[in-house]
Amino acid sequence: MNKELLTGNQAIVKGALASGAQMMTGYPITPTTEILENWAEEAAKNSNLNFLQTEDEMSAGFSMIGGVLAGLKTFSATAGPGNVLMQDALVMAESMRLPTVVFINQRGGPSTGTVIYSQQELNLTCFGGNGEGLRIVYSVGNPQEMYDYAIKAFNTAWRYRFPAFVLGDGYSAKTLTEVETYSLEERKIERVSSAPYLLGEDNSSGSVNLRNTYNLETELNTLLMKHKMAFDGFTSEIVEFDDYQTLGAEIVIVAHGNIAISAKCAIDILKSEDEKVGLFRPITLNPFPSETLRSVVQKKKLIVVIESSLGQFERMVKENLYGENIPMVAIKKPALGINPDEIVERVKDFLKEMNG
Repeated sequence: MNKELLTGNQAIVKGALASGAQMMTGYPITPTTEILENWAEEAAKNSNLNFLQTEDEMSAGFSMIGGVLAGLKTFSATAGPGNVLMQDALVMAESMRLPTVVFINQRGGPSTGTVIYSQQELNLTCFGGNGEGLRIVYSVGNPQEMYDYAIKAFNTAWRYRFPAFVLGDGYSAKTLTEVETYSLEERKIERVSSAPYLLGEDNSSGSVNLRNTYNLETELNTLLMKHKMAFDGFTSEIVEFDDYQTLGAEIVIVAHGNIAISAKCAIDILKSEDEKVGLFRPITLNPFPSETLRSVVQKKKLIVVIESSLGQFERMVKENLYGENIPMVAIKKPALGINPDEIVERVKDFLKEMNG
């Protein structure tokens, strides 16, 4: 294991290399461009690595699929409008059950909006376009997690054959900090291998007809139900969360990504003042750890949802707590970060209201 001074974008490239990634396709877009630049530098030094800068993000998505079909661990990275353009290819990957990995550094909308930070790409990344959201989405909050979950995303995608995403933001992507890097062997993590899909499951000399177009609605229905059953079958194996100080808490903050990191600092401050506050952080936004969240919030007095968007995450939390009769309030600041002091102040206001 080594400790290196890296930005989040550099940590992603290091994690991709550690996981055995072989090819990247992409198109430059802030705040993700450095991933392309760093991968291109690595490919220039290593003839076993491939890099393709395409004419746009739509082409990058389909080129990524081409790399996967050829048997290469291929990934891409984008943000904002690039995430929108890539959805056609990503829905194709869903319907064909192709293991793709995409790193998303969210930026504020509407349209091109701002170019550094938001949490406004949650809906888009988790559920995509004309598909059913059969995709794995990890929400990360700092450069160390960008490294860790880069490795996890590749292994999960190739093990279960569904698209995987690492949902970050420009703050984490561009922060320069100490990151612990390691090989999979050091952590005793199995590296899931890849194979040319067009040659079949066993890499034989035969061929496979992979379809993405169906003549009959009944055919497509059968396929989707089969995929949904497979997705639900491994959900319990991959769902992740962080339950922080919720035992004995009266208020549970629910947040994801770097807002959850900020909330954890706020809880430490509040606990030092004997306030009964805890944090539930879903790390997998899809699949969502709904059963655990339901268990955590039982008999709590208040749920506080905090996000850098206008309710995308709140709607997700409400959906997964449907039927629970627990008061919920939200702190929503689209395209703005939320620091620990602000969270402390707002939670104290909620406590005053609760206690009359």
